[in-house]
Amino acid sequence: MKAIRVLITTSLLLSLGACVTINIYFPAAAAEDAARIIVRDVLGQPPGEPKPEDGKTTEPRSSLPGAVTRLAGLALDLLVPPAHAQQADINISTPAINALRSSMRARTPSLAPYYTSGAIGFSRDGLVAVRALDAIPLRDRTSAQKLVADENQDRNALYREIARANGHPEWESNIRETFAKVWVDEAPKGYWYQDSGGNWRQK
Repeated sequence: MKAIRVLITTSLLLSLGACVTINIYFPAAAAEDAARIIVRDVLGQPPGEPKPEDGKTTEPRSSLPGAVTRLAGLALDLLVPPAHAQQADINISTPAINALRSSMRARTPSLAPYYTSGAIGFSRDGLVAVRALDAIPLRDRTSAQKLVADENQDRNALYREIARANGHPEWESNIRETFAKVWVDEAPKGYWYQDSGGNWRQK
């Protein structure tokens, strides 16, 4: 009787597997952890510990016989790994990404006074925007605007490169959205940022 149940359960799992299409979805939790590492590096903050990944659950199998549990696990392992592999890891260590991080990190001390004065802030699209040009001395405006333009060029390239390095160029908008949130999360108190409606707020 037990052997029959094992065969029936295995057959059902294999039949189900034949109908399953593995969709590669955006790994939001892993992307946020990766973004936090980069943002803290760029802003000159301690790396800290990444948050544990969300959304990982284990289906209860305690009611199944031991043999069925093992067979079910093997069958699911054949079907699920591609999606889980994509969820578990975001590559942020390519030469191009490292070069962009270095460039942005080197620029941060020059941008910091403008962040602190409220002249510039984090925009809702993951970039830097001039918020109050009159807060920048006239003699410094050209250089400040160039700093902002250079920073945005690097940020755009960073989001694009992370998506490309992970084999999913279509993730660029998701990467950008994730970074936009993390820049604000990690910004020091007093920095300005845009909310989802485009309104400027101070941390």
